[in-house]
Amino acid sequence: MPSPGSTPDPLFLSFQQALAGRYSIDRELGRGGMGVVYLAREVHLDRLVAIKLLPPERAGDPALRDRFLREARLAAKLSHPNIIPIHAVDETQGFVYYVMSFIDGMTLAERVRSRGPLGGAEGARILREAAWALAHAHAQGVVHRDVKPDNILLESATGRVVVVDFGIAAAGAGPVGDGRRGPDAVRVGTESVVPLAGTPEFMSPEQALGGAIDARSDIYALGATAFYALSARLPFTGETATEILAKHVTEPPPSLAGLGLAVPRKLALLVDRCLAKEPEHRPATADLLAEQLGVALEQRRELPVALRAFVKRSGRIDGSGTLLYGVGLVIASTVVSYFTGGWWGFGSFVFGLTAVPFGYLVAAARRLMLLGFTHADLDPAFKSEIEQGREERAVEGVLRETRAERILGFVAKGTGAGVGLSLATIIAVALLPATSGLRGTLMTALGFFSVAGAVSIASLIGHLSLRHRRSDVDTEFWAKVWMGRIGRAAFALGRKLLGKRTVGPAMTHRATELSLGMAAEQLYESLPKATRQALADVPEVLQRLQGDAQTLRARYEQLLEALADAGDAADTAQYAEARAARDAIREKLGEAVGALETIRLNLLRLHAGSASVEGLTTHLNLAAEISAGVERLVASQAEVERSLSTPR
Repeated sequence: MPSPGSTPDPLFLSFQQALAGRYSIDRELGRGGMGVVYLAREVHLDRLVAIKLLPPERAGDPALRDRFLREARLAAKLSHPNIIPIHAVDETQGFVYYVMSFIDGMTLAERVRSRGPLGGAEGARILREAAWALAHAHAQGVVHRDVKPDNILLESATGRVVVVDFGIAAAGAGPVGDGRRGPDAVRVGTESVVPLAGTPEFMSPEQALGGAIDARSDIYALGATAFYALSARLPFTGETATEILAKHVTEPPPSLAGLGLAVPRKLALLVDRCLAKEPEHRPATADLLAEQLGVALEQRRELPVALRAFVKRSGRIDGSGTLLYGVGLVIASTVVSYFTGGWWGFGSFVFGLTAVPFGYLVAAARRLMLLGFTHADLDPAFKSEIEQGREERAVEGVLRETRAERILGFVAKGTGAGVGLSLATIIAVALLPATSGLRGTLMTALGFFSVAGAVSIASLIGHLSLRHRRSDVDTEFWAKVWMGRIGRAAFALGRKLLGKRTVGPAMTHRATELSLGMAAEQLYESLPKATRQALADVPEVLQRLQGDAQTLRARYEQLLEALADAGDAADTAQYAEARAARDAIREKLGEAVGALETIRLNLLRLHAGSASVEGLTTHLNLAAEISAGVERLVASQAEVERSLSTPR
């Protein structure tokens, strides 16, 4: 209510008088051209509500009053957790209003203004919930037509997103406005007249032109909202509404990835697609947009600190210590060779070059396992680090391979043999007697090999330096080391050195199939030796099912991206086939994970003495059949994605 001593608002007083006994108005929350919003208490239920009142000067127009009531009743039919509930639509003593739930929180616009742009994970979550709300409205034939940060509420207690103000929503796809020139009309160019049923900064090109609109106009507006939420900037600005609308129609939007912000690449590309000028080039539906936002959100899951430290530092052999070790190894090998002979010097050099680094890797693997992690955790950790590196490099623009990089790479490959021949010649010279006549010939050859080797090394360094501008060469190298035979061997030896010491792993970062598979492996390893021998196929089946589930999950995400990128193929038979393929992949993924769960439960029953080896063997056979089915499904659906991605 008005504060003591302040001048009473005549509208407040008269409206409260009309609502006395039903609602008690506390204060005004905000106002605009289409309404005044008050915070009030509903007397009968004793709950806070928000009441939107059509301004009396507009309520006097029968057409505006009827439209306000009609569209409020239309919005009241929408029932969804992310759409604000409308409790009543009414007229009282000439006042036209509707009553909705009061959401204690702030708008997305207020959140950005007060705390700056959203982070990738938070932004993807908020946008996905808004897309869910729009998808529900679209399924009921309702297009919002005014999606913007001010119409997205963030509930303080839960963080829930609530889309509000369907006050200018329209049922179905149709032209904006009624075609008449009114006080809200503006001219774009020299011909089109656009009724301002919407907000210019977030309005789609077709809506700006006064043309027919549909759900994809809301997707464009949500894309403009996402651009603002993630960058704290508007996609288009101007001195007047006309100028802004003209830019929406004629100018390409700025790329979110090129603004120098730490926005995940997939999320930035998705926002760019939402802002496409042609509706058919945007995500086909809000449901599909929500799915893609879910993929972007899932891929940004935070990794545990121990894994991040491993892929960045402790799992690598680099830095100044490595350089000093290399110099010390050469000196030590030379000293050993001088006092004990060439063979001992060569052996010490090889030992220091192979066994010592491998020992470091084993120690690093053992330390990570003591923290509860396994070799299976490294693949998503390295992929996350590489993806983050790509996003950071994308800030400077998409960097492609340069001609200089290609030339240096070709030279390095062509002269690379010189390095090996130089090392072989040096070893041979060191081992030959001083009186051998072959030493002179080898020394002459060594000069040519050394030149070729020097050229190769210099070219390789230049090639890698240029390549490092567009990709994280170091991380890619160590990912190959750890995910290859060397890394698996280091973890296998580290596990043996670990003995019976085990630590419960933190499972929040793992995909379900990895968590289930690792739990089943631990249960299997703790069985008596005779039982393990009778179930010797268990480790192989678990590995196959984990691999199948990971393959299916990757294929599922690829199909989601292909569907989002379909553009003008969205209404074709190939598009429908790809959606069916996506659903089949999802179903088969459930079967593979279910088979892993069944094996884990049977292993638990074996430990408890309530299951038999024969019963588990039957489930292993069923799991093998599921695995074979996965391979057939993936092979049969590869062509579907290729046909969908073929340019038309």
